[in-house]
Amino acid sequence: MTTAEKIRVMIADDHPVVCRGLSAIIRAERGMRVVGEASNGRQLVEMFREHQPDVTLIDLRMPVMDGVEAVRTIREEFRNAGILILTTYRGDEDIFRALEAGAQGYLLKGMPPNELLEAIRKVHHGLRYLPPPVLETLANRPPNSELSHRELQVLQLIVKGMSNKQIGETLGISQSTVKWHVNIVLARLNVSDRTAAAVTALRRGIVEL
Repeated sequence: MTTAEKIRVMIADDHPVVCRGLSAIIRAERGMRVVGEASNGRQLVEMFREHQPDVTLIDLRMPVMDGVEAVRTIREEFRNAGILILTTYRGDEDIFRALEAGAQGYLLKGMPPNELLEAIRKVHHGLRYLPPPVLETLANRPPNSELSHRELQVLQLIVKGMSNKQIGETLGISQSTVKWHVNIVLARLNVSDRTAAAVTALRRGIVEL
């Protein structure tokens, strides 16, 4: 197999050990080669423009620009880009946002090397790759749980432990308006109090600390 025929793979992860490990697995595969390694989302976008790989492995949590934003930016410029998320985060919101942004696959770190290679091949052929644990998480995603931009802002401040008064001062809205948004957030997350809302938001990947 010539170099030109091999699947060209790019890796984006801010942990050097992870990048090296993934590179070693891919380089050992006869039909693949690594064309670049990025340590943050912005660097990834710049390297993608230069190399235009067949498949890109992207972590969700990266500095400068996170994985979802990097996926969205790349897909806006390169509609046929093959993108595979590789992360430790398995919350339904994490998965939903990644797929909505344009990722064709979603892998959880710790998978066997042969599963990684199979996922790369499938994405390269234009197919989706969602392993059973990811599909199960998506299937259990609560219906009608999407939050508006303002509701998400309120939820992020709840997670930070702010009171209604503090949230109102931060966002420049009245306490009654904050209370209204809080009630909507609790209803959409199907929880009864602010503590449960914070725990659920972090577990599902809706917000980060």
